[in-house]
Amino acid sequence: MMKASRTLLLTEELIALDSITPHDKGCQQRLIELLAPLGFRCETIESNGVTNLWARKGTESPVFVFAGHTDVVPAGPLDQWHSQPFAPTRRDGKLYGRGASDMKTSIAAMVVACEEFVVAHPDHKGSIAFLITSDEEGPAVDGTVVVCERLEERGETLDYCLVGEPTSAHVLGDMIKNGRRGSLSGHLVIKGVQGHIAYPHLARNPIHQAAPALAELAAEVWDEGNEYYAPTSWQISNIQSGTGATNVIPGHMTLDFNFRFSTASTADGLEARVHAILDRHGLDYDLEWTLSGQPFLTPKGTLSDTLCDAIRDELGVQTELSTTGGTSDGRFIARICPQVIEFGPPNASIHKIDEHIEMRYIDPLKNIYRRTLERLLAA
Repeated sequence: MMKASRTLLLTEELIALDSITPHDKGCQQRLIELLAPLGFRCETIESNGVTNLWARKGTESPVFVFAGHTDVVPAGPLDQWHSQPFAPTRRDGKLYGRGASDMKTSIAAMVVACEEFVVAHPDHKGSIAFLITSDEEGPAVDGTVVVCERLEERGETLDYCLVGEPTSAHVLGDMIKNGRRGSLSGHLVIKGVQGHIAYPHLARNPIHQAAPALAELAAEVWDEGNEYYAPTSWQISNIQSGTGATNVIPGHMTLDFNFRFSTASTADGLEARVHAILDRHGLDYDLEWTLSGQPFLTPKGTLSDTLCDAIRDELGVQTELSTTGGTSDGRFIARICPQVIEFGPPNASIHKIDEHIEMRYIDPLKNIYRRTLERLLAA
């Protein structure tokens, strides 16, 4: 049986705290208990029931930040789990529990990596910081963005940020994220005139009217992407119309859609192009927009090169830089930090029943985080 390492035990401690978003359930207090003796000044920042932690050791530059979240998604049907989601369970070489991959293992690995680094390099240069929230899996309006605004108001500058999101695809270290696409959603209401289906000349069918415009939107090439990003994608997620009766022309149709867009486009530009298409088809409509995240990009540079070298030295794995996947809190940090990279465990089981991490990856993840610190901050 695998010996329980410090990182494994701390991961299990955190998993056992049922911190379903936006609740922290004491995870950050446990981190404070571990970080404060290392010389970190720990500050709890609360906002509308969300708990955030900003902890910093040192006052000089460069400032290296570990970022992540203690909140997890709900467990789902408990009877479908082979072990209880908040009772960390070792089985067949894996550690099971909600948050095992997303992202309590990463947080534990960051803390233990810091412990080891500070002991070995008590006079290290620069500063180390932690930015931890309990509002990443939820609306993400009272979490990392609030801390970043507070830091900006105080004039605190950051140089490097490593976010512990589960980025690996097949094996630990095969993929890191050096950016994420933006997310722009639209709620569209096409207005028609309800009527009897036998008298179409007395009604106006919004589905028929919208169909050509929707076909054009679906076929539109929004951009060609760039070196780091695939082309922008437009997708319909929901369509609703009709009364349920077979003899009534509906009076309106509602439609939800989403752009996942690259740095080759802007939110304002995409909005304008959608309106132009709808207007060209003469539709009577209302359209509400929600921008939940701007795209961000960290070009190849010091942090990505350092992390890739650390992964190669620890695991012998060649790392791919990627901007695929959903949004992350990196989009907020990138506003105040020029280099933001995400790296963590394989993501195949995240948000699923029986979420897990292979235990053989836990300490190598910690070692990669420590190696990164050594390369950037060792005196």
